[in-house]
Amino acid sequence: MEMINKVVQNVEQVIVGKTDEVKLVISALLAGGHVLLEDVPGTGKTMLAKALSASFDCEFSRVQFTPDLLPSELTGINFYNPKTGDFTFRKGSLFGNIILADEINRATPRTQSGLLESMEERQITVDGQTYPLEAPYFVIATQNPIETQGTFPLPEAQADRFLLQLNLGYPTTDESVNIIKKFVADEPLKSVKPVCTKDDLLKMMEQVRNIYIHDDIFAYMVEMAEATRNHEATALGVSTRGVLALARISQAYAAIHGRDFVTPQDIQKLLPYVFPHRIVMKGGLGSRQTAAKSVVSEIVQTIAAPVENWEKR
Repeated sequence: MEMINKVVQNVEQVIVGKTDEVKLVISALLAGGHVLLEDVPGTGKTMLAKALSASFDCEFSRVQFTPDLLPSELTGINFYNPKTGDFTFRKGSLFGNIILADEINRATPRTQSGLLESMEERQITVDGQTYPLEAPYFVIATQNPIETQGTFPLPEAQADRFLLQLNLGYPTTDESVNIIKKFVADEPLKSVKPVCTKDDLLKMMEQVRNIYIHDDIFAYMVEMAEATRNHEATALGVSTRGVLALARISQAYAAIHGRDFVTPQDIQKLLPYVFPHRIVMKGGLGSRQTAAKSVVSEIVQTIAAPVENWEKR
């Protein structure tokens, strides 16, 4: 998809040395999923979200999550208009196409739950009235995994709504020098202009759903998920929703790389980003993600991948 290459190049005006991560986030967008960026402060999480949103001609909304943020600020509220004598609905921050939920784990669980309906069902219900959300609808959330004061870990049901969980990591020395030179001289984000319209994005999302997945690849994904459920170190493995998420993003990932079919290598590449945050380890929450990633890595090495030619026949 030539349009996606333009988006990647556009984002890389701001984000240096993270081409793989940028493509993964775009894959999640094309697959109709959501992304959780988890990393220490200053690694470019928020900047990536802003640069991506600026590359699409879509409505963007940013929410800074704090402990005093109310659910109604996300979903909207019916307020009384004394001039008309009626109640009028005022939309909350979740109405838009691309939503940046910054530091999502700083809000209370009650507020975090305000995202559940919008992320899964693409609608918001307030006082018994349901408001459909306009497509595309993409939530990109950030959180700091190190700091615990004033934070509330995402419950399992909430984490499962995110198709991908990514860690950007620190840049290399050369990349760091390049970044500092860029931002000392100017503000690169100001120069990022839309290169893809909303209609173009919706067409690409529709095309992605036609990418071919062989039955053996489906079986391979299910076998991986079942292995997480039966592993001795896990209390809860990957659900059917997790397998569906893997299938959808594998289609988008294949399309971005110029193929009309999914390969076992696509599955192996995406597994560490789709499965670990859906796994509950035995023995508490300490270093849960690290342990879950080890389980996924072990499963990839243990289960043999299909070896036939996966081109559509």
